[in-house]
Amino acid sequence: MQKCARTKQPATPVRGLFHFSTYPEVTVARLKGLPGRLAVAPGALGYSSGSQGAKPGARKRGNPLRRLYATKRWRDLRLEIALRDGWMCRGCAVPHLLNEVKHHPDSLTVDHIEPHRGNLLLFWDEANLQAVCKRWHDTEKQRQESADHARGKGEGWV
Repeated sequence: MQKCARTKQPATPVRGLFHFSTYPEVTVARLKGLPGRLAVAPGALGYSSGSQGAKPGARKRGNPLRRLYATKRWRDLRLEIALRDGWMCRGCAVPHLLNEVKHHPDSLTVDHIEPHRGNLLLFWDEANLQAVCKRWHDTEKQRQESADHARGKGEGWV
């Protein structure tokens, strides 16, 4: 019987997967577990609680207001703001078209001009919303909010 060159484990014959007459028998080594270099790495990004890695969805669970962004009312309002602003970025110095491609730098992000900080009237106020690109929102807007936080104007976006 043949053995795997690396693990010295006995090989198991496996027939072809599609058509037995077209594919001859091939030999495949058995794998008992994932080698250390292929094992799952612990979570390194995101919020962590204590010594454990970040939990999936921890950011959403951490603040109940985040759930509002998943509602049909928000999705409809978001498209309404995009149409109102002509699918143009209102944050950048040079206006450009926005798109709906997820995680694209020019994808549509609807931004609260004045952070709502939990005020639902301000959250849903159309006059307080603007269509911006993800690139602007993730850089310039975050810079503005960090500066506001440093000056003591607020506690993040909540």
